[in-house]
Amino acid sequence: MDKYARQTFIHNYGEPEYYPTNVYDRQIPSESLDIYMTSPPCQAFSLAGKRLGKDDKRGILFFNSHEFIQKNKPRYFIFENVKGLLSDDGGNTFQEWINMLGGKSVNGVPVIFPYEDSVHYHLYWQVLNAKHHGVPQNRERVFLIGIRDDSDNNFQFPREEHLSKRLKDVLEDDVDDKYFLSEQLLSYFADHKEIHKERGNGFKFEPHTNETIISNAISTKCGIRQTDPFIQIGDYRKDEGFRWRQDGNSPAIMAMMRDTWKEKFTGQNPPIINKDYKIRRLTPRECFRLMDFPDTFTWPVSDSQAYKQAGNSIVVNVLYKIIKNLKL
Repeated sequence: MDKYARQTFIHNYGEPEYYPTNVYDRQIPSESLDIYMTSPPCQAFSLAGKRLGKDDKRGILFFNSHEFIQKNKPRYFIFENVKGLLSDDGGNTFQEWINMLGGKSVNGVPVIFPYEDSVHYHLYWQVLNAKHHGVPQNRERVFLIGIRDDSDNNFQFPREEHLSKRLKDVLEDDVDDKYFLSEQLLSYFADHKEIHKERGNGFKFEPHTNETIISNAISTKCGIRQTDPFIQIGDYRKDEGFRWRQDGNSPAIMAMMRDTWKEKFTGQNPPIINKDYKIRRLTPRECFRLMDFPDTFTWPVSDSQAYKQAGNSIVVNVLYKIIKNLKL
């Protein structure tokens, strides 16, 4: 239903023969798929349990996916979700997913009394972190793998590997000025951090450096939130008190500073902010690289949509290693 995500998909892979815009109107094929992949959100599920009751399943995409599995009976299915699924609604949401998806066994333990609406699958689940699978991003996601009862159900999640790639390996060399933070914003972050530090709050503005091993998790609004993975090209600091140029000359001053300077420093030269290096947000290309997309992957949409699509995606190598372990 996201027209921009559809544009990017078609731009890279062409338009599928059947590509519905609404999953509630889509047809469920009678011939079983090899793999059914889905990533429904969990929030609506828990809200429905509290407000609507489980009888009202409209708007809850989990039930839409569950219906597909019931009718199509794919050989395998893969669910992916944020780690918070495990604790949503005190763990009740995840337990209900387990009950409805693992009718035969869960992580190798046979189910003696299956849930009434459960599908007859052997279910395996585990939290996987991208940094343990060759990608320098600290991104934890829970994966649920379902194997149809008549298939080989001896599944193992991929083993962790040593991380050899670093954050600097995905950074671009030539970055447009628009991705660098203005002095106004840098000063705001520095002051804001000190205010919160004095109050004992947890606000942090600590950009990564080129030597950082891994990045924070990529969000759908990467570089917008105050705690997002900004890149520090060196160091930024504001002197303790202002210092003045000995030659008596004034540096260029931003328009937003003029009135304040006139009020506080009449008769003196404007202050110099010592900025040794620059700080910038990650570029869309770097975000897609941190999701393990190749540089051949491109997008015909705005930066804001590209950030959203990267953040909503799944780390390619993690999914690749899972599928590789399925016996197709």
